[in-house]
Amino acid sequence: MKSEFCAYNSGMSIYERLVYARKSRFFGKIAYFLLKLMGVEIPVSVAIGPGFLLHHGGVGVVIHPKAVLGARVGVYPGVTLGRADVYRPASQSAFEGIVIEDDVILGAGAKILCDSGILRLGRGTVVGANAVLTQSTGENEIWAGIPAKKVGMRV
Repeated sequence: MKSEFCAYNSGMSIYERLVYARKSRFFGKIAYFLLKLMGVEIPVSVAIGPGFLLHHGGVGVVIHPKAVLGARVGVYPGVTLGRADVYRPASQSAFEGIVIEDDVILGAGAKILCDSGILRLGRGTVVGANAVLTQSTGENEIWAGIPAKKVGMRV
């Protein structure tokens, strides 16, 4: 069954091609460098499922090396996935990672911050523009605000 979410995107942009090329033995370092030049920080260690969408070039996107993104995840410019406890040295952090399940949409400027354990965004979750989310979500939930609160369900 094809997701409605990816129906409008029939082909990959140069940005998405570079994201997947990061894993290439021959072009990986070049792809990573080009993404950095465009203002996108996605380390090679970040696993990304098929159908990833980096909308509008993803300027300002920063993804922590311990993040995992599922299939058909849409990321808008300015999104951050990372640690909430940056005041601690990484060696003292209880942060374990961030898991973004399939069909999630991360609105422009959204910040997904975890201070301990693993923060998980359930399948189909939508995080609104400029929201600051510090907790895990269920499936098909819509979150918005600072701090983010559940405001609805995705139909």
